[in-house]
Amino acid sequence: MKIPTHPECVRRRLTSPGPQETGNFDVIETDQFGKQLVAFLPNLRRFAISLCRSRDLADDLVQAACERALANTERFEPGTRFDAWLFRILRNLWIDHIRRQRTAGPHEDIEQRQDLVGASGERDVEARFALNSVAQAITDLPDDQREIILLVCVEDLSYREAAGVLAIPIGTVMSRLARARKNLAEAVGINPGLPRSPVMKGENRNDQMRVC
Repeated sequence: MKIPTHPECVRRRLTSPGPQETGNFDVIETDQFGKQLVAFLPNLRRFAISLCRSRDLADDLVQAACERALANTERFEPGTRFDAWLFRILRNLWIDHIRRQRTAGPHEDIEQRQDLVGASGERDVEARFALNSVAQAITDLPDDQREIILLVCVEDLSYREAAGVLAIPIGTVMSRLARARKNLAEAVGINPGLPRSPVMKGENRNDQMRVC
């Protein structure tokens, strides 16, 4: 029988008290780590869906990523971004899956993938259509460009952090993001020459420059 893998199931398993919880320091640290994982489950699932385009497989990847993170807490470097570390774990699991299966997940209808872009509140018909257009354009991007858009523009990782997740040079991040931005702009009818967002004060230009 297959173990349920929906993020809510993972959330319950991570936050439910275990039989060994007796106030031990290690248990407390593990509990705090689990709470951080729970906080980032929506981000993990959004990234997983962008990779595999299958909700069921995305849930499997999220559960596996959480289990691997909990089993390797000592490998997380304090002072670095926790979500970037989780994204790297999840992406490595996805690559492992691809190598085993040699097939990609099935394409899912964009109407069922609103969490790809992430938004809240009610929308009128026109705004919803615009959101769907952007989400569809992101879905249609090549895999390497879609990853960059999700990490930098949706999850707000810096160039350096995205480069760490994808194990590529910062220059490659910049070139892929430029191509992705151009393709998205053409797909949704936006002028790709519009001004870019300013560099965040105090950050290295190569690390934090935004193009979305």
